[in-house]
Amino acid sequence: MPKVTVFDMTGKSVGEMELSDAIFGIEPNTSVMHASVVNYLANQRQGTQSTLTRTEVSGGGRKPWRQKGTGHARQGSIRAPQWRHGGIALGPKPRDYSYSLNKKVKRLAIKSALSSKVSGNEMIVLDQLTLDSYKTKTVVAMLNALGASKKTLIVTAQSDEKVIKSAANIPGVKTTTAGSLNVYDMLGCDKMVIVKAAVEKLEEVYA
Repeated sequence: MPKVTVFDMTGKSVGEMELSDAIFGIEPNTSVMHASVVNYLANQRQGTQSTLTRTEVSGGGRKPWRQKGTGHARQGSIRAPQWRHGGIALGPKPRDYSYSLNKKVKRLAIKSALSSKVSGNEMIVLDQLTLDSYKTKTVVAMLNALGASKKTLIVTAQSDEKVIKSAANIPGVKTTTAGSLNVYDMLGCDKMVIVKAAVEKLEEVYA
């Protein structure tokens, strides 16, 4: 079983914690993690882009000239795609880009990302994260003490409004809960600061 040091908010070591091999000690599957990231980004797309077809642009109700005898090519409308200010022939229209992955693939991707963070010494376990008030300085001081001052993901067991709002204006810092953890956020951070209770919750869910 992999072991990690548990720190408090001042950066001092307060003990050790054994992690589950089945979740934090597997061989990371890069192809599954890639599939999960692509799925996450596709599901974030709004899909609201839209171009006007020849039926939607204004004008073009009259045939520009008679069918025969002018020497021109026959035309039915001045809003056909080949005309200036005409409609777009095969442009994008609103669509849904989202799709779902198999449950086993999602679970394997999460486990792979967690294991890669542990093996790369990029996961810091925090004894507890409690804030008395909305204070960004407290979170900044904690991250500096833990050596996580760059791109950091803070993971709590439950949603804590004080933690979320206190970390909201720190550049490069994101907050999430154990239940909302995703591969994209984990792979996108340099350090992952996770509360001990959140680790226990992940082990309970993914064991």
